[in-house]
Amino acid sequence: MASRKNVHYTHNSGRIRVLHGALIDIVSAMNRPQRDEQMVREAGISLDRALFPLLVGIERLGPIGVVDLADRVGRDYTTVSRQVAKLESLGLVAREASAADRRVREAVVTSKGKAMTDAVDLARERIGAQIFASWEDHDVEKLVRLMRKFADAVNDVPSEPAAT
Repeated sequence: MASRKNVHYTHNSGRIRVLHGALIDIVSAMNRPQRDEQMVREAGISLDRALFPLLVGIERLGPIGVVDLADRVGRDYTTVSRQVAKLESLGLVAREASAADRRVREAVVTSKGKAMTDAVDLARERIGAQIFASWEDHDVEKLVRLMRKFADAVNDVPSEPAAT
């Protein structure tokens, strides 16, 4: 008798392609320079567009090392290191020794940087309200729940293929 697991996978394979297409559309829209510029304008802050996602990433994920941050944003380590140094010179982040390994310096958001990311969060709320204006509340709740579930599942998959 055939395994139901294979039938389930076959059934989902078309869905996976559609999901992947939707994710590409979302990531493409989110990665447009105009989106970051819109967010910076909407937040009423003055920050170079290239620094904006790094500041938000440090606030959300910090303390975080530059190598990890560069990996997460898909940029070269040396580029991110220079950009984090710029954020530090602006007083938006500080670097401190890692609690786990004192040789590693990690970036953390300062109170000035946190005030900036708080303004971004408020702007994101306003933009999100526009996006979901025609949605039913239960659909938004379901999307949020399922996106969190999906993100957690994606993060649980090892980045290296399993040995066969």
